[in-house]
Amino acid sequence: TFHQEGSWAEVVSGFEFDKALNNQVEGSKIIFNGPDKSEDDLRKAVAHNALIHIDHLDELYSLQEIAKEANKKARVAIRVNMDTGIYPMWDRFGFNYENGQAWDALNKIMRYENMVLVGLHTHIGTFMLSPNAYAIAAGKLADLAIGIKDKYQHEIQYIDMGGGFASKNNLKGSFLPGIDTNPTIDDFAEAITSTLINSNFPPDKLPLLILETGRALIDDTANLLGTVISNKRLSDGRRTTILDIGVNILFTSFWYDHKITPAQAFTHHTEDTVVYGPLCMNIDVIRENVNLPLMNKGDHVVIQSVGAYNMTQWMQFITLRPRIVMIDMEGNVHVIRESETLDRLLELERVPKHLEKFEL
Repeated sequence: TFHQEGSWAEVVSGFEFDKALNNQVEGSKIIFNGPDKSEDDLRKAVAHNALIHIDHLDELYSLQEIAKEANKKARVAIRVNMDTGIYPMWDRFGFNYENGQAWDALNKIMRYENMVLVGLHTHIGTFMLSPNAYAIAAGKLADLAIGIKDKYQHEIQYIDMGGGFASKNNLKGSFLPGIDTNPTIDDFAEAITSTLINSNFPPDKLPLLILETGRALIDDTANLLGTVISNKRLSDGRRTTILDIGVNILFTSFWYDHKITPAQAFTHHTEDTVVYGPLCMNIDVIRENVNLPLMNKGDHVVIQSVGAYNMTQWMQFITLRPRIVMIDMEGNVHVIRESETLDRLLELERVPKHLEKFEL
């Protein structure tokens, strides 16, 4: 759906690159990020004219040789890490702005015949709550771009500010709900675009601005439907409700206090409740404390805003992964991923020959 609306693809592995191609995304509209691009990955990216964001010097050297062998000019950018006032810094990825690593990489690229520098990239964090941090990052990338123009008379085509934009979910420990406190897309947009417009770019030479807006757009698009298994009291008297969905399905429950609502009529009497999943480990906690009405075995609940980072990180631990359905604009329901079965799970497993006839 996002691709149909004009979105490009941003990938961090060869598998994701192949999936983007399989989704009919043009190679020239695939951005290849990440520190682990194999030589085969780089060859494929060069062949498809993808945008390759270089993460470290070893990758830079390999890519130059691969592009030379293919007699092609690889379209590249570098990932830049920097101090934006948010700590700890995300400085394990890319080249540092403050200590000169970024310029070291840029100078090498500008001297290579089989690379063309087309952009600059950064990704300053995750679930960011400070638009000003993006303003600082945009200013530093603008300074690099203008420095490249001054030194090499070369103009970059785009600035990629990465992602990390917060959704309206509620971070654990927050006093107020995210919908009231988290910055809006407009807040982030104003911080970034104002900085770029007020930099030393000529008005008619502003670079293309690329954003990875995933979580901020997709978090609210998915809800998780669960069923009550039982209610009980802990030794200290607190009420608990056990659901048939655990942290193996709802990975983001480690980060967020997801909103949970009953899916049927309920009484007005409520009580502070600990909501557990069905897994046999004590950390399987969906909500440590949430005010809920009494629900009975078999009742359903809706856990809201689970669209980002759950389906990509869930696992078959004790329970299998559920079916995913999409409800279209007309209210029609479509299955877009079937629920898993044991046969599906066993497809990739193999028994060594010497164990096939082993008798207990």
